[in-house]
Amino acid sequence: MTEAINTPSRGKSGARRKAREYCLALLYQADMARHTPGRVFENAGTTLELLFEAWETSEEERQKLEAEISDYGRRLAEAYFKHASEINSAIEELSHDWALDRMPAIDRNILRMSAAELLYFPDVPVSASINEAVDLAKQYGTPESGKFVNGILGTFVRRYCQGRLTSKLVEP
Repeated sequence: MTEAINTPSRGKSGARRKAREYCLALLYQADMARHTPGRVFENAGTTLELLFEAWETSEEERQKLEAEISDYGRRLAEAYFKHASEINSAIEELSHDWALDRMPAIDRNILRMSAAELLYFPDVPVSASINEAVDLAKQYGTPESGKFVNGILGTFVRRYCQGRLTSKLVEP
């Protein structure tokens, strides 16, 4: 399940955060509208445009970060789409009482995105990936989403990413 994706390590926490949010928007769109990955990527430019407006990004910042946000977000979404079956199975197995289709859609897609990042982007620290996932769950999910996402990802890392576990997991 783990073939690494080379990611330039141009240390950009702000750009990476926005790229994850962009990826989440792409996965959410595919999930809710039942779009194919091809269809999602056809609309990806519009999706990113809407996010830049929502983020109230200055033209200067946009010029500086757009390529990186677009590149990382798309590659993260592509990693999920390429391995969707395995990732979905793993999440469903770990979520015990929650069938994937019964989870809140935002939680489901945050878990998908973070699982893809944890498995296929080895340059990203485990703690950074989980912290970002939990933050997104708290921002966009239910009051319990942060704890739920943290719990599933903690178990996911212990089960599927043992070689990467080099730092403490996020506490809820």
